[in-house]
Amino acid sequence: MGEDSQAAVSEEQINRERDGPGRAGAKEWIGLVVLTLPVLLISVDLTVLGFAVPALSEDLAPSSTQLLWLVDIYSFVLAGLLVTMGTLGDRIGRRKLLMAGCAGFGLASLLAAYAPSAAALIAARVLLGVAGATLMPSTLSLLRNMFQDEKQRLIAIAAWGSAFSAGSALGPVVGGVLLEHFWWGSVFLINLPLVAVALLALPLLVPETRDPAPGKFDLPSAALTLLAVIPFVYGVKSFAHGDELEAVPFVLVGLAFGAVFVRRQRRLTDPLIDVSLFAIRRFSAAIGTNILVVFVMAGSLFFLPQFLQLSEGLTPLRGGLLLLPGAVAAVAAGFFAAAAAQRVGVQRLISGGLAVIAVGYASLTLLPMGNGAAVVTGAFVLTSLGASTAMTLTNSIVLDTVPPERAGAASAVSETAIELGGAMGIALLGSLLSSVYRTSLDPVPGVPDGAMDGARETLGSALHAAGGLGGAPGQALADAARDAFGRGIQITGAAGAVLLVLAAVQAWLMLRPARGASE
Repeated sequence: MGEDSQAAVSEEQINRERDGPGRAGAKEWIGLVVLTLPVLLISVDLTVLGFAVPALSEDLAPSSTQLLWLVDIYSFVLAGLLVTMGTLGDRIGRRKLLMAGCAGFGLASLLAAYAPSAAALIAARVLLGVAGATLMPSTLSLLRNMFQDEKQRLIAIAAWGSAFSAGSALGPVVGGVLLEHFWWGSVFLINLPLVAVALLALPLLVPETRDPAPGKFDLPSAALTLLAVIPFVYGVKSFAHGDELEAVPFVLVGLAFGAVFVRRQRRLTDPLIDVSLFAIRRFSAAIGTNILVVFVMAGSLFFLPQFLQLSEGLTPLRGGLLLLPGAVAAVAAGFFAAAAAQRVGVQRLISGGLAVIAVGYASLTLLPMGNGAAVVTGAFVLTSLGASTAMTLTNSIVLDTVPPERAGAASAVSETAIELGGAMGIALLGSLLSSVYRTSLDPVPGVPDGAMDGARETLGSALHAAGGLGGAPGQALADAARDAFGRGIQITGAAGAVLLVLAAVQAWLMLRPARGASE
C-alpha cells in the first residue's frame, strides 16, 4: 500500500476517533449543513426552469426541438454521468470532486443566466448537468464517512433528504417570485450565493475521504453508462410526449448497452460498479423502492401543477405555494423516520410510508370537485410524508450494505435509480393520464372537428381553442376538457394507489433483516 493510501486510511481513522468511538461532533454537524447546500442546488434547478420557459421562449425564440432540449438535456447528462462521477470521487477524493463540481455549477449558472441564444442556453444546461452529476453522490458518500454511528447517520441522511425535498418544492415558489420581478436569467443566478458559501466552508468543515485502494479507472465502462442511460431516458421521455415509435428504439438501445455494461463489470478486476451488490437482498429492494417512490412523486409533480393552473385557474406562484405544506411534511417525516427507526423498525416504517403514499394517490380519485385545490394540497402532503419516510430509510440501507470506501459508487447507483424513476414516472403516469384525457373528451356541440382534434392533445390546447371559439361553444369545450382531465387524474390516482399497495407488501417481504440481525 502506497503512502497516499496509508494517509487516506490514517485520516479516516483520526476522524472516527476524534469524538469518541465512531461518534460525530459539532464540526461534523456543521459540515452536514454545508453538504446540504449542493443538494439544494440540484433540487431547485430540477424544478425552477419550468416556470421560466414562457419568458425565455419569448426572449430567445427557440424552436420546438430546442425547447425540448432546453428542458430535458440537464436531466439526461445528470443521469448519464452519476455513476462515473460517484466512482471518480471514490478515487480522486470526494471533497475535491465536490468542490470542482460546485465551481463548475456556479460558472455554468452564470453562462445560463446571460445566454444570448437558445443554443448557448442548451450548452450551459449541458455544463450544469456535468457539474450536477458530481454533487449528489459526493455529498451522500462524504456523509457516510463523517457519520459512523448508525443513529447519527440516520439523522444526517434525514437532513440530506429533507434538503432535497424542500428544494424541489421551493423551486416553483422561488421561480414564481423571481419571474414576477426579474428576467428569466434570475432563476439561474440564485445558485451563485449557495456555491460561494459551499466553496468557502467545505475545506474548513468537511474532511477529505476516498477509497484507499481504488484500482484502475475503466474509461470504456464510463462511456457505456452514458450510452445506456441517455438513450433509455430519452426514449422514456419521448414516450411521455406520445412519440411511441421514436421511443421504442431508444429504450432498446439503452437496454442493450446496459447489458454490455453489466457483462463488462462482471469481468473487470476493478469494476465501475460492483454488480454483485445487487445480489444483496436489502440493497436491491432499497434501490427498487427508491425507483418506485420517485416514480410516483415525479408523476404527481407533472400533473398536479397542471391541474392547479389550468383547471383551478391559479397563478404559478399560488400553485407553488399550495405545494409548500408537502415540503414541510417531507422535512418533518424524514426526521421522524430517523428517530423512530430503532423503536418501530425500518421494515415497518418503509412499508407504512408506501401505504401513506397510496392513500395520497387514492385521494386524487376525488377530483374534480368543488374545492380541488384543497384535495391536491392534502394529497401532496400525504405523498410527501410517505415518500420522505421511505427514502430516508432506503438511502440508509444503501449506505449500510456497502463498505465505506465504496460509498461513492453505491450513492451514485441510488441517485441514478432516482433519475430513472423520475423519468419513467413522468412518461408512464403522464401517458396514462393523457390517454384517458383523449378518450374521455367527447365531441362538443358547436365545436368544429379540427378544433376538437387539437383540444385532445393537451388541456392547455383545449383551453386555448376554447378561448378562440368564445361564446357558449367555447365555454362548453373548456368545461368538457377540464372534466376529461379530472377523469384522467382519477384513473392515474387509482392506478398509482394499487401499485403502491403492492410495493408496500414487497417492501415488507424483501426489507426484513437477515435472521439473527437487528434492523
